[in-house]
Amino acid sequence: MTGPHPAVAVVTDSTAYLPPLPATVAGGGRLTVVPLAVVVNGVPGLETVDVDSATVAEALNARRVAVTTSRPSPEAFSQVYRELLDSGADGVLSVHLSARLSGTYDAAVLAAGEFDDRVEVIDTQSTGMGLGFPALAAAEAAAAGGSLDEVRQAAVDAVARTTTLFYVDTLEFLRRGERIGAAAALLGTALSVKPILHTTDQGVVVREKVRTASRALARLVDIAVESAGDGDVDIAVHHLTAPDRADALLTTLKERLGERLRAAYLTEVGAVVGAHVGPGMVAVVVHRVA
Repeated sequence: MTGPHPAVAVVTDSTAYLPPLPATVAGGGRLTVVPLAVVVNGVPGLETVDVDSATVAEALNARRVAVTTSRPSPEAFSQVYRELLDSGADGVLSVHLSARLSGTYDAAVLAAGEFDDRVEVIDTQSTGMGLGFPALAAAEAAAAGGSLDEVRQAAVDAVARTTTLFYVDTLEFLRRGERIGAAAALLGTALSVKPILHTTDQGVVVREKVRTASRALARLVDIAVESAGDGDVDIAVHHLTAPDRADALLTTLKERLGERLRAAYLTEVGAVVGAHVGPGMVAVVVHRVA
């Protein structure tokens, strides 16, 4: 350990959808966030800067409005890494959403190659707080004075202890963005199946198929509680224009998990993930505390 001032800087991207955190909580004030881009009807903008979730939800509901997303450029990452290193960091850990869902990880890897071994990049195989929890674990390790290897290991360990589950009203938006196979999307449409999905090293995968939305949401809670195991957990609930669903999920999870629940967060996903899941999505991210 090198002392109270972090020698390692931690970078993540805007799809972590972190809740507001004070600098004293899990390194919450020590993260640099690089935004992804969203294009709505030909007009580009940066997530959280120019385009919000409400704008994307409205565009998706309009159906005739095209919504696409794109990764940050390698040059954008290079600039961030250089600024952090020039300002005194000995190393940088860059923690990002699944390479199966975005080219962000690849762009970060390309940029990291310019800095020898001073920058390392982690693929969390998830997004939302499935990315956020590992990023916060890395920031906490950095704040404690960890080396680059120790900060990296903190993120890797957090990835292994985190499960991301979500429900969508339709698979159409995931199909359009090629985030799920056409066959799976067609099956869901043809049979009126309400899928519970999760993220793995293979990307977005159907976990279970349920016949109604109410049953799917109840089952989402059951699977989240099963994923929590017997120990303490942090959870995050995400939604897109579905605050009532999210509130109900969070209330039920608090009741089911009881004293094992260490922290709970509720946030709306931003424009990038929103563009691929569609209005009505709810997600539960379970982070098992070490």
